[in-house]
Amino acid sequence: WQRALLLLIGMGELGAVPDEYCCSAAVSACEVAGQWQLAVHLLFEMSRSAVPINEISCSALIDACSSGGQWQWALQLVLSTMPELSLVPNQVSFVGAITAASKCGRWQTALQLLATMPQLALHANEITYNAAITACEQSWEMALAVLSDMPGAGLQPDEISFNAALSACE
Repeated sequence: WQRALLLLIGMGELGAVPDEYCCSAAVSACEVAGQWQLAVHLLFEMSRSAVPINEISCSALIDACSSGGQWQWALQLVLSTMPELSLVPNQVSFVGAITAASKCGRWQTALQLLATMPQLALHANEITYNAAITACEQSWEMALAVLSDMPGAGLQPDEISFNAALSACE
C-alpha cells in the first residue's frame, strides 16, 4: 500500500494527473493493508482535487471499511454518499456493505441492505444472498429463511449458500 501511495504522489510530481482509476487502485491497496482511514482520506482528496469519484472508487472504499470493521461507514457510503454523488450503488457495493455488517455481527443490518436492493431496482444475485446468509451466522432461523428465499428470487442456491446456512446451524 505504501508503494501504491508513493506511485500516486510520484505521478503528480512528474506532471501526470491521477485519474479515478489510479486513485481507486490506491484505495484498494489501502483496503488490502487494513488502512481504512487512509482509504477514506484518499476519497476525500479525490473530491478536493476534482478527480471524479465513481462506483469503482466507492466500492473500493466500502471494502476498505469492511476490512476495518467500519460497517457504519460502509452503510453510509451505499445509502447516502453514493446517491448524493449521483452514483447508483450496484451489486458489488451492496455485497461490500453486507459483508461489513456481517463482520461486525450486524445480521439485521445485512438483511435490511438486502431488502433495500429492489427499491433501487437492483436484483440481488447469488453472491449477495450468500453474503446475507453468512451474516446470519448468529441466527440460524434467518439464515435458513434467506436460503429458502433464493428460489423465489429466481436464484439457485449453490455450495456456498448451503455451507453458510450449515455454519449458522452449528
